[in-house]
Amino acid sequence: MLAQSVYSLALYSLICSRAAHAAPSAKPAKHRNLIFMVSDGFGIAGETMARGYVQTTNNYPLEWSSILDELLVGTSRTRSSDSLITDSAAGATAFSCAQKTYNGAIGVSHDRKPCGTVLEAAKQAGYLTGLVSTARITHATPGSFAAHVVHRDMEDLIAQHMISYNSSLTPAPTVDLMFGGGSCFFAPETPNPAAGNPKTSCRSDQLDLWQFAQTKYRYSTISTRKQFDDLNAADKKLPMLGLFTDSHMAYEIDRDPAEEPSLTEMTQKALDMLHTASTVTHGNGTACAPGFFIMIEGARIDMAAHDNDPASHLHDIIEYWNAVAAVRKFIDTHPDTLMIGTSDHETGGLTIGYDPEYVWYPNVLTPVKNSAEVICSQI
Repeated sequence: MLAQSVYSLALYSLICSRAAHAAPSAKPAKHRNLIFMVSDGFGIAGETMARGYVQTTNNYPLEWSSILDELLVGTSRTRSSDSLITDSAAGATAFSCAQKTYNGAIGVSHDRKPCGTVLEAAKQAGYLTGLVSTARITHATPGSFAAHVVHRDMEDLIAQHMISYNSSLTPAPTVDLMFGGGSCFFAPETPNPAAGNPKTSCRSDQLDLWQFAQTKYRYSTISTRKQFDDLNAADKKLPMLGLFTDSHMAYEIDRDPAEEPSLTEMTQKALDMLHTASTVTHGNGTACAPGFFIMIEGARIDMAAHDNDPASHLHDIIEYWNAVAAVRKFIDTHPDTLMIGTSDHETGGLTIGYDPEYVWYPNVLTPVKNSAEVICSQI
């Protein structure tokens, strides 16, 4: 399966790089960093819609291609162990653990046993690790790289795993950097915002994971746009937990740039911070880390498709393109970095043309200024 091949390639790259750093006489590895990008719920029809919209509204030539068209090397067959249609949890676990599992599974096999993930393998090999998502950081895709629970709805427990709460013997957290939404799962059921904690809680217990992260592993924690903008990679503030919304981050079409960073901005900041931290040298001249692994998810592409909301789907696809472009720019100046991009599944059954005329009019999406989620809440 391609999902297994992607995992194997990622793990092979990390192991080879680690081996090269472990043996000074060995030939240097070609890649020291791995960026794994996931466009959740994004299918060929969505790409066609976004390409057609940008081409038409900008009067580009008919043969204009998106950045993903330029990078395409093939397609993958995605299914779970119990369904022809995978969900994001089983899909992400296939990517992270290299094995098919049941829908809803987070980092566990079909028989509900924890499976080691590529992120955990990277950490064990000494690499820095990161997760970036426009969903709650405890949601299915990011969760499947750093947590092990039998169902995706167990976000209370996923949050604990994300900051290594249950790993009392672990000297350092598994995930060095997290940017996204979902701060409510890190606040106790009775929030204490006066102590600098999130104002809203989704938990069903009194665990204060925000404070635990600060005290146990010395996480730097941020929750505002200003704090994000003030981050300087040279400050070396890892580990870092940056959660900018109580739940999911806003759809790109709704996002207030003064309140929330974009997927592209989080991607750029994360890459700068991980690169800087991994290239700091010890007194003997050796690097503190052989490189980094990061998973970056364009999560709300999927959610817009669930809502049958083409305008929101479109704008999150275009923002994902922007994030891919930012990664390519990073790789241009850091050629020791490998990027793998894929989608876990398509969502919504989008159809562009319709019988008998097989036409569609991209410009009808231009006047739409908010998501269906926002519009419906105002009715």
